[in-house]
Amino acid sequence: MIELGVKQKLYIDHKTDFGVYLSDTPERNGKSDCVLLPKKQVPQNAKIGDEVEVFVYRDSKDREIATTNMPKLQLGELAVLQVAQVNNIGGFMYWGLEKDLLLPYSEQVVKVQKGEKYLVGLYIDKSDRLCATMKVYDFLRTDSPYKKDDKVSGIIYDRSDEFGMFVAVDNQFSARIPKKECNGRLRVGDMIDARVTAVKEDGKLDLSVRDKIPEQMDKDAEQILQGIKNHGGKLPFTDKADPEVIKEEFGMSKAAFKRAVGRLLKQKKIEILENGIRMR
Repeated sequence: MIELGVKQKLYIDHKTDFGVYLSDTPERNGKSDCVLLPKKQVPQNAKIGDEVEVFVYRDSKDREIATTNMPKLQLGELAVLQVAQVNNIGGFMYWGLEKDLLLPYSEQVVKVQKGEKYLVGLYIDKSDRLCATMKVYDFLRTDSPYKKDDKVSGIIYDRSDEFGMFVAVDNQFSARIPKKECNGRLRVGDMIDARVTAVKEDGKLDLSVRDKIPEQMDKDAEQILQGIKNHGGKLPFTDKADPEVIKEEFGMSKAAFKRAVGRLLKQKKIEILENGIRMR
């Protein structure tokens, strides 16, 4: 059986002026149950009965066609792909074949932008076409080798106002940055480095993009000093500011801001005024 959307080994059944037809059996069967491999893709000196490894998809006229080029993902797999263009039916992703891969609007978790990269899975839609989806939760595994405090890398593939940011670690393992750990600068499509804060009973990971408090405090203090410099030497608010103001400016919680400000005060690098924080 010739399968759409997967790499497979097929056999040259018969030749034409525009290529060769492949079947799933070395026994010749004429034109039935065959798929075209265009002439430019046919291996040199190929002959009837030869085995060829190909990927089968649909061309611009929705005809099944074989190619010896291998795309960046197959059915059921995940890959980070770049958006080639966006039109009225969705986004189109570069995936290594002549025809770009459609990402329908109904399968987008955020509106995609040309040139940006997103994690997608490959599936067959109701019209028997290969399409991409950003709804990849069910594609992800829960058997990661990681444990608490391990450093990991991944991509944010979805977000929730209630639960936080959802991450695919190594593009394959299910993880989440809880809402309390999120900063206002994280968005879908971001590649992140994070620390495992917990491994749940079901195998899913909880992450933080921040280091443990002592190490993070030093980083936060440096960020605050740079922020003061960017404001001409005086920050226009203090550690009593609204949490959203702090999060918008520095992408950190009010508690983290207060800890870092306290460290800078102890180091006598800043002074707190009534209406701001100034460098010494």
